[in-house]
Amino acid sequence: MSAAPMSRVSPMFPSTVLLIGGAGFIGSHVARLLAARNVRVVVPTRRRDRAKHLILLPTVDVVEADVHDPAELARLMHGADAVINFVGILHSRSGEPWGADFDRAHVALPRALGTAARAAGVERIIHVSALGAGADAPSGYLRSKAAGEVALGDSGVASTIFRPSLVYGDGECFLRLFARLLGVFPVMPLAGADTRYQPVHVRDVARCIVHALGADEVIGQVYPLCGPKVYSMRELVRMTGRTIGRERPVIGLPGPLATLQALALEFAPGPTLMSRDNLLSMRVDSLCPAGCTLPFGFSAAVLDNEIAECLVDFTPTDRFARMRSKAHR
Repeated sequence: MSAAPMSRVSPMFPSTVLLIGGAGFIGSHVARLLAARNVRVVVPTRRRDRAKHLILLPTVDVVEADVHDPAELARLMHGADAVINFVGILHSRSGEPWGADFDRAHVALPRALGTAARAAGVERIIHVSALGAGADAPSGYLRSKAAGEVALGDSGVASTIFRPSLVYGDGECFLRLFARLLGVFPVMPLAGADTRYQPVHVRDVARCIVHALGADEVIGQVYPLCGPKVYSMRELVRMTGRTIGRERPVIGLPGPLATLQALALEFAPGPTLMSRDNLLSMRVDSLCPAGCTLPFGFSAAVLDNEIAECLVDFTPTDRFARMRSKAHR
C-alpha cells in the first residue's frame, strides 16, 4: 500500500482555530459559527476593543497581538489546529507591481503565516483571497492577492483558497456607499458602470469556510464564491435607489472622468470603496465560471431578497422610524 500524500490531512474537525483578521466582517461570522460548534477560536487584534462584539462568545479568545511580528505569530500558532486568514485591504500607497501596504497585508503576511504554521506543525490554512486575483490583473490589489496565494502555497502547508466576489449582508454592504451618495446627488455619476458582479452573502461565505475546515477533499483547491445572479454596477446602483426611495438617473463616466471621481473619493472623509486602484480592478468583471455559485452543494442567497436588510437605516421605513424616535413618539 502506498503512503498517503504529505499534503493531505485528516478530515477531523479542528478543536482550536486561529483567525487572522477575525474581528472583521467575514471573520466575525466565521467566529460565531465556530463558537456554535464549541470550537475554541483565537482572534488576535492590535486593539481589543475592535473585537468587543466577539468577546462575549463563550469559546472565543480575543488577544492583543501584532500578527506582522514573527515572534508573536509563532506564539499565536501554538496549540492551533488550523488557521484562517481574512486579512485584506482595499487601499495602498502606489507602487509597482503593487503598493507597499498591499505587499505587507496581501503578500508578506500569507508568507509569514505559512512559515509560522509549518514551524508550529499546524496542518491546515484557509486563505480568503479575491475573485479576479491574477499575476496579470489590472490592479495592484488583484496582483498582490495573487502573489499572496503563491507565497502561501510555497510554504508547503496544506491550504485552501476562497475567492469571493463582492460580499454583503447583516447590515454591512458595499451598496451603502451608493445609498449615501444617492441622498446627495440628483444625478448619479458612476465609474465602472458596466462592470459585472455576482454579490455573495456573508453567511454563505462563512459556512463554506467552516465546512472546508472539516473536509479533506478541499486541500489544494481554489474556490470562487458567488451569488446566483449577475448585476452590472449600474444595475446595483439603480436597485439601491429603488430600495431606499431615492431613484436617480445613473450616468456612466468615461475614463478620465472616472479617474477624477475615484481620486475625489480617495480623499473623501470616512471609509470608501473607491480609489484609482479599485477603478483598475473594475476593468475586469468579478464573475465566477459559468454555472458556478457555491461549492459543497450549498444554495446561495439572492441579493434581490436581501437588499433591504443590507441597506438598513436607508429605506423610507427606517428613516420614518428614526424621525419618530427623535420626536419621542
